Amino acid sequence: MKQLRFFFILMAWVCIHTAWGQVGTSSDPLYGKRIGVIGDSYVRNHREPVEYTWHYKFAKKHGMQYFNYGRNGNCVAMPRARFGEAMYKRYKEMTDSLDYVVVIAGHNDASLLDSIGIDNYKEKLGILCEGLIEKYPSAKLFFFTCWTRKNFSGSAAEKVVDATLEVCGRYSIPVFDAARKGNIFAQSDAFRKIYFQNEGVNDTAHLNAKGHDRFLPCAEAFLLQY
Repeated sequence: MKQLRFFFILMAWVCIHTAWGQVGTSSDPLYGKRIGVIGDSYVRNHREPVEYTWHYKFAKKHGMQYFNYGRNGNCVAMPRARFGEAMYKRYKEMTDSLDYVVVIAGHNDASLLDSIGIDNYKEKLGILCEGLIEKYPSAKLFFFTCWTRKNFSGSAAEKVVDATLEVCGRYSIPVFDAARKGNIFAQSDAFRKIYFQNEGVNDTAHLNAKGHDRFLPCAEAFLLQY
């Protein structure tokens, strides 16, 4: 009986360590790669730890070095006194020699589009795209849009999402349209109560840990295509 018990314990130990070995090991093609993520509170994660975010979990799963450049309230196209320089300039502060660069942005630009203007957003986004390509010519670049929201059709958010797809497309930078393909139903109060911070009260932006876990497979499948 003792030998049988020892056998089962040994097999359990082997299974656990085999599973661990499949995550973030040197056999993973992303192992040791450097990933930088720049953006707004989708990156900084608002009031919860960065370690809850899907991009942090993606990096750790694959054994990557992770650099977070998120700022709550930050915009692509317009500086804000409380929230810092706009991303089209701020990207220069990022570390050199990144293998993956992920931009997650547009939520705040959409909220302030009356002040920014869609043409100005496109212009500044183009500057950001060109700057990232020049700074990281050998890196893989990606953009993620904001989530959907109530009354999305015809809204400022839809204009910013479509502008992001258009401008990044000119530079052959892949964009994940999280507003339409993210499986994040931010327009739903019931959904946000489960998957958003503060149960989604007055919040269509900030996922909680469960929400990030929900989105991770979508984001991971997208990134691993390239």
